[in-house]
Amino acid sequence: MRDRASRLNELATRVFDVLVVGGGITGAGIARDAVARGLSVALIEKSDFGSGTSSRSSRLIHGGVRYLEHGHLHLVFEASAERRRLLRLAPALVHPLPFVWPVYRGQRLPLWKLAAGLTLYDVLALFRNVETHRRLDREQVLGMEPRLRPDGLRGGVRYFDAGTDDARLTLANVIDAAQLGAAVANHLAYVSGAHGANGIHVAQVEDALAGDRFEIRARVLVNASGPWSDAVAQRAGQSGRSKIQGSKGAHIAVKRERLGNREAITLVHPRDGRVMFVLPDGTHAIIGTTDSFTDVPPDEVRASEADLAYLLEAANAFFPDARLTRDDVIAGWAGIRPLMPSKGSAVQASREHAITRDGGVITITGGKLTTYRVMASQVVDAVRVALRMPRAPGRTHDRPLPVPPESFEGREIQVGLPYLLGAMRHAVEHEFAITLGDLLIRRVRIAYQTRDNGRAAARRAVEVVAPLLRWDADARARELARYDAEVERIFRIDP
Repeated sequence: MRDRASRLNELATRVFDVLVVGGGITGAGIARDAVARGLSVALIEKSDFGSGTSSRSSRLIHGGVRYLEHGHLHLVFEASAERRRLLRLAPALVHPLPFVWPVYRGQRLPLWKLAAGLTLYDVLALFRNVETHRRLDREQVLGMEPRLRPDGLRGGVRYFDAGTDDARLTLANVIDAAQLGAAVANHLAYVSGAHGANGIHVAQVEDALAGDRFEIRARVLVNASGPWSDAVAQRAGQSGRSKIQGSKGAHIAVKRERLGNREAITLVHPRDGRVMFVLPDGTHAIIGTTDSFTDVPPDEVRASEADLAYLLEAANAFFPDARLTRDDVIAGWAGIRPLMPSKGSAVQASREHAITRDGGVITITGGKLTTYRVMASQVVDAVRVALRMPRAPGRTHDRPLPVPPESFEGREIQVGLPYLLGAMRHAVEHEFAITLGDLLIRRVRIAYQTRDNGRAAARRAVEVVAPLLRWDADARARELARYDAEVERIFRIDP
């Protein structure tokens, strides 16, 4: 990859067909699709690629079994097709994930109804999922997941979705876009902008690391900033009602040996009947998620003590021998789903997306990780209309995503975790990592898997990457302080 200075110079000196603001999965997918169709593309992100919602999801590429209850069959059909496509095009990033869904006496979803719903799930996937679902009796469920509570267990089902590393999937789209010719930069914030009389959008941007400001010129601006969409719209001179209703989703990580789950588990929360998951993550298990509307600014969203209690309550209800307490929580975090405004609850709110155009500004809101590629393709269709270009088919439906390296040299960054210091060097040289947060929160997931959220690892990693990033002693101290502040902002548990 070219160095950051040359990429910033290109952004400042060219006139682009499209400037994409927002480096989450949606913006990264749009940049990749647009450049693959021959447009000149700039992509900027105010923090790191995937640093918002796109690195704080449940890390699932799924057909949306929960959406069947609300009748969103077309979304399930679309998501199932995209799941199949990503399993084929990104096998190193998206992998089959088997789920066991136990059913207990008195739950709102009886076994017959769940089995019928999963039959429909298989139909909407055109029977092309990894495997079709299988109904299980009580003994089969306990044979697969012996730590589940046996009392009241009626049976269950086993079905497949897919797991992913959401931050890595986002990064793969950014890397491919850059390899195809897009000019990309993280830690570059959109400050303000407007279309001039010549039809060119002039965007004022600021380097979040150095504080320097300059202009980027593009014919079309795409606002793909997720929970920040309303703020970006205001900075672009747009007014009107909010296009975003944020729903907070919190997760916690615990040691997997404490729960003893062998595979992924789908649960129905005993308090309110919400569908949630226990997901394998190496030596850890991720428990999530909550789903409630919030007005908290997306930069300040965190898990709360009430979120932790809610998630622990569900885990202990189904894994009673675990006896999890607050002390068992390794890390807790939250993200905001950028949903379209809804009158119902957050659980009932649609995961559909909407694309709007106001002059030379195109905004996408809503949607979900699984269907990001479809969303991106539709946005690029709208961009071509705005540029008065003829229709052109998308090219990402059969283009494989870049494969991340499988091995590195060097010592472990953190004892007991499968990350080596060589990965830090590679991330700086080839994956746009500029800060310790880029490295330890998103290129590897140490911050999610250690009680100190990677603070000790940061003090080892800084010495490895300092020569590559030309950090002297003062710069190393500043970067360690920056890292401490970032993990405090993301992983501190609110009262």
